[in-house]
Amino acid sequence: MPRPTAAQLSYGSVTVVFSTLAMLLLFRTSSGIGIAVVGTVALALGLAVSVTVPAKSRRYTAKTAGTRAPVSAHRGTAPAARDEDRSRVSASNLS
Repeated sequence: MPRPTAAQLSYGSVTVVFSTLAMLLLFRTSSGIGIAVVGTVALALGLAVSVTVPAKSRRYTAKTAGTRAPVSAHRGTAPAARDEDRSRVSASNLS
């Protein structure tokens, strides 16, 4: 099983904290059993959120890393220079 990413950990943790606060304020429970149920539901919800956050797969990163070509600022010679070179080559062939 792969290790969770930082995004998965942070989203899951934030979900647990905010859902716990929201449910405690919404249900206004003060009993120990009610608080335990709210905490358990919040942990399950945080786990569900952290599992559903997409993680970068190694296959995807390896595939895209190999397809990138180096970028060059120089694309070749200018059209005028190419025409000049052709005229030199054709003149040298005539002699």
